[in-house]
Amino acid sequence: MTGVRPAAGTPVRGRIGRVWYLDEQSPQRLRQYVGSPAQVAGIDRFCEEDGPARGARRFQVRTGSGLVFDVLPDRGLDLGAASFRGVPLAWISPAGHVGPGHVEHEGTGWQRTFGGGLLTTCGLDQFGAPATDEGQEFGLHGRASGLAAQQVNTVADGRLEVTGRLRQTRLFGENIVLDRAITTELGSRAVTVTDTVTNEGFEPQPHMVLYHMNLGWPLLDSGSVLRVPGAEPVARDAEAERGLGSWDTFTAPSPGFAEQVFRHDFAEPGPAEARLLNPDLGLSLAIRFDTRRLPGLFQWKMLGAGTYVLGIEPANCRVIGGRAAARAAGELPVLEPGESRSYAVEVEVAEA
Repeated sequence: MTGVRPAAGTPVRGRIGRVWYLDEQSPQRLRQYVGSPAQVAGIDRFCEEDGPARGARRFQVRTGSGLVFDVLPDRGLDLGAASFRGVPLAWISPAGHVGPGHVEHEGTGWQRTFGGGLLTTCGLDQFGAPATDEGQEFGLHGRASGLAAQQVNTVADGRLEVTGRLRQTRLFGENIVLDRAITTELGSRAVTVTDTVTNEGFEPQPHMVLYHMNLGWPLLDSGSVLRVPGAEPVARDAEAERGLGSWDTFTAPSPGFAEQVFRHDFAEPGPAEARLLNPDLGLSLAIRFDTRRLPGLFQWKMLGAGTYVLGIEPANCRVIGGRAAARAAGELPVLEPGESRSYAVEVEVAEA
């Protein structure tokens, strides 16, 4: 950022090189400069034509501030690739965008079509390790990210919004509905995902949800630092114990790196934040949520060659070992018939 300020009335915030960007105060002034706001911001709809994503929908949201991100209606209304002023923010897996017809739910099959991206939703009745709970088999991280959304709608005026509904159901089993709104504004550097989950069945229903947010290079690099104010890290296992002293710092990719998973326990319930800062880029990305709704925060530190990713994962349960482990610990959330619960996660990019 050059620090150059535009003349009064100009609908831009500043510039990098010769590229100008909006800020949140400029939408009204913008109309004087363009025939359509789509010139600088909007929601563009695409349908994939090739490979395992063929036929799947993808919406690209451009706020005009330089924040661009994909919404994947046929993969749980998740967030895919994301960038800020040309800098990639999210890690994309080797699988990439894969249509729901290729998803594998049993055991660890989830890993075969896990696309990474800014957000992969895990749930809605299981997250974490594969589990057998009360005689029923559950795969890694549940079914949510393999569901295709219904009633999908977009709004693109001063407000930019994608809404839709996911339904996870089976005969003689669960009937869970997730209503999601993905919202931002013209000129904004932030996006908020707001969910309401309802048990539309007639029996109490276990309900687990985890927001698997995947940050990658170049935001994640050897000089990056993770900050989680007000929380203490707890190692998941012996491998994480070995990395407990360096949970908040990162090295270059290393072949053979073994994943480390930490849970962050907050001293006080309420608003919380995890922020990845890259001083060399002059950028940081914050993930904000409320621990009264999402009391668990997990960190997936994976610095392997080709799998160079930091997972920041707010969740409604503090147990990552799967549904049976959550039940055994007395921490399995349950929705009564007709009961709803709401969650919100905000992502914001800032110049450091």
